[in-house]
Amino acid sequence: MKRGYKILVQEALTLVPTYSVPEILARLSDPQVQLVDVRDVRELEREGTVPGAFHAPRGLLEFWVDPESPYFKPVFGEPREFILFCAAGWRSALAGKTLMDMGMPRVAHMEGGFGAWKAAGAPVQMPAARKPVG
Repeated sequence: MKRGYKILVQEALTLVPTYSVPEILARLSDPQVQLVDVRDVRELEREGTVPGAFHAPRGLLEFWVDPESPYFKPVFGEPREFILFCAAGWRSALAGKTLMDMGMPRVAHMEGGFGAWKAAGAPVQMPAARKPVG
């Protein structure tokens, strides 16, 4: 393999602006900032998320961001800075680079991901319990 994940993540980290947990905590109530959790839904159910974060699974992100997609989510059309996070900061760096490649003007990611968020004692919101089907 010529360009494995380590190289791709390293390249993304040099291009995507990175914020520390304290920097994000200071901006948590800023209406010009939208945190985006790109983790899998099972991770959210198990560990919770950042209060106010929008959940956009990594596998769907490009489709939800593109206004020409039938799956477009209006939140991504708002004039905000989108700060992505995942569990450790790898997926969010790759996702941030992808969004920059797509032309999104204000994209960043959280250093250390949700693991760093929890380690800092920052607030965590657990998802509402799902109702059983049937």
